[in-house]
Amino acid sequence: MDLRLPQDLPLRNQKVFLRCDFNVPLKDGCIQDPSRIHAVLPTIDYLIQHECSIILASHLGRPKSKFDSELSLKPIEIYLKSKGYDVQLDDFHDRNATRIKSQKLLKGQILLLENVRFYEGETKNDQFLGQFYASMAPFFINDAFGAAHRAHASVVSTLKYYEPNNIAAGFLMDKEIKGLNQILQPKKPLICIFGGSKIADKISLIKHFINRADHILIGGAMAYAFLKAQNISIGLSLIHEGSMEQAQEIINLIKSSSTQLHLPIDHIISPPEGSEVLASITDDVQIPTNQKALDIGPETIASYSEEIQKASTILWNGPMGWFEEPTYATGTLAIAEQIAERCQAGAYAVVGGGDSLAAINLAGVAGNISHMSTGGGASLEFLSGVKLPGLVNLIKA
Repeated sequence: MDLRLPQDLPLRNQKVFLRCDFNVPLKDGCIQDPSRIHAVLPTIDYLIQHECSIILASHLGRPKSKFDSELSLKPIEIYLKSKGYDVQLDDFHDRNATRIKSQKLLKGQILLLENVRFYEGETKNDQFLGQFYASMAPFFINDAFGAAHRAHASVVSTLKYYEPNNIAAGFLMDKEIKGLNQILQPKKPLICIFGGSKIADKISLIKHFINRADHILIGGAMAYAFLKAQNISIGLSLIHEGSMEQAQEIINLIKSSSTQLHLPIDHIISPPEGSEVLASITDDVQIPTNQKALDIGPETIASYSEEIQKASTILWNGPMGWFEEPTYATGTLAIAEQIAERCQAGAYAVVGGGDSLAAINLAGVAGNISHMSTGGGASLEFLSGVKLPGLVNLIKA
């Protein structure tokens, strides 16, 4: 996939509509993790170096097409100002006033639009809203890989109002596609590690890698559906409605494939309700009827680590347990450390999903990971073989 990039456009001294993904975690109005902001700064810096003025657009959370002060991009404006950028947040009252502000921008200045999901029609891919966005700048750059799977107005319909050769991907978008393509065209052996709570969130992804991956390692709450489907006791462990049937479908597909499925062989379990006993390790794969599993056990860690250390390419999405609670973080952190170690030995690894990225940061090994994907759902769909609507117009003819 050969994307049109900023250097392919005559951008010097131009106005550029730049779609980013600043959907960062907030607490009491403060940014908890600015990684998604940092990821797009190379594109912003390139535009400023080329004397552009920038109309900067992003979503944040899921407001209901109206202003919501808790989902305002004000914290983004404050953060960018703290990094030395000449940025002004639009007040989101009058579209004509917004357009006039965009026309008055000087070289190097940034007009940060308010959360695009405040606009009626954004999530409906409204063409008139898309036309409004396009009216502010003759060039469009999409650096919001995390929104590339959404057919929304600031991602898709606005492109109808741009010259095809005035559209490009940003540097983050290019980095994401190149990184994920190394999983789709891997050096073997390929190991896929999937965790988290819902099989439904990843069933298309798992299916896509059957016969592509050499090994699939399962952890997190989704593992208990696989175990229950094989009549293994899971006690009080969490499984979602329909997940056992989905697990059985995957098990059946893998039986006739070249891929080997690995499930936990022991667990860290919570104490029985009302008991003062600390969390404990099961003797084997069976989980006591009055307890729940919340992490993979040491035998599973050892088994999974052995496979990881043989890998040339690794994909990890989803934690191995309730890693936010230190008692049940061992499995997830161990996987993070094993992947980092394997990368240092020459393997290529992609880590995606908010929880997995958080675990990598918690383990202190982010600097050793080949590619940390900011994409979330976009990464899952791209790796599942889905054509992303936000990418279609960014590819060179």
